[in-house]
Amino acid sequence: MFELTRSTLTIFGFSIRWYGVLIALGVLGAVLLAWLREEKLGLKKETTLDLALICVPAGILCARLYYVLFSWDYYALHPAEILDIRGGGLAIYGGVIGGVLAGWIYSRVKKVPFGTLADLVAPGLAFGQAVGRWGNFLNQEAYGAAVTKAQFQFFPLCVYIEGSGWHWATFFYESLWCALICIFLLRAEKRGYFKRKGDTFLWYLFLYALERCLVEGLRTDSLYIGPLRVSQALSLGVLLVLQIGLCLRLRGKQRISMSIHQILSVLLLDASVGRQKPILALCWALIVLLNAATGYGVLYNPNKTDKEDT
Repeated sequence: MFELTRSTLTIFGFSIRWYGVLIALGVLGAVLLAWLREEKLGLKKETTLDLALICVPAGILCARLYYVLFSWDYYALHPAEILDIRGGGLAIYGGVIGGVLAGWIYSRVKKVPFGTLADLVAPGLAFGQAVGRWGNFLNQEAYGAAVTKAQFQFFPLCVYIEGSGWHWATFFYESLWCALICIFLLRAEKRGYFKRKGDTFLWYLFLYALERCLVEGLRTDSLYIGPLRVSQALSLGVLLVLQIGLCLRLRGKQRISMSIHQILSVLLLDASVGRQKPILALCWALIVLLNAATGYGVLYNPNKTDKEDT
């Protein structure tokens, strides 16, 4: 009648995947968090629910489409499995792309600033990812390379995979980082660090891309285009675009110096990731993060005069 396993709960012959339950909980938490913040951002009541009704289905559809496209060698031979998401196969970047496109269409139809809508969902998006990543743990997926040294074989540094031994717990690294992104965005927003519409979402993109370009290099199940890991390449591209956007906000000599510094930092991060030097990559990631925090005014406001400080 009832059967409980690591990955499923079976009731009267009907199986419920814990992976799906966790994704649903993540989505529910994200919607609830956005709903609690919509009036603060000057949006009408029920904006969150209206947005969720189009963005959630679009996100799931595009998350699956993204995964299938970059795994086409397999799905071309198994087309019947394209719509089967019960065993996994949803790519977060695809979900974000789908949600953004749906949100942009909604903003055009309802004549609501897209930047405000993006800010509304950003903390919840990070929260949902933090929860959803535990579905990878239950599915025994999204882990890193094997760890053979006994002193490192403990959770949360590593995770034990049945039949395969200990591996880097990359699912946990991302879950923790996304939880920290959510906390940071909410606190920074409360303290008034973000002055422009869209800044909260841009910071979400920046912080997530920074983490993903590092952690993706540790995983063993990445999607590839030729020799390139898709998510890692996309993350580095997002970082570079955001850094260029940051530089365009500045003025005069400050723009030139920051432009050179920022772009070199991202390119060096790219080089260190490509050479599989995790410590060097982490150092450059911290430099990129510090540069962005300074340029966007989180640590220092470049447009603030000394007179305003007194």
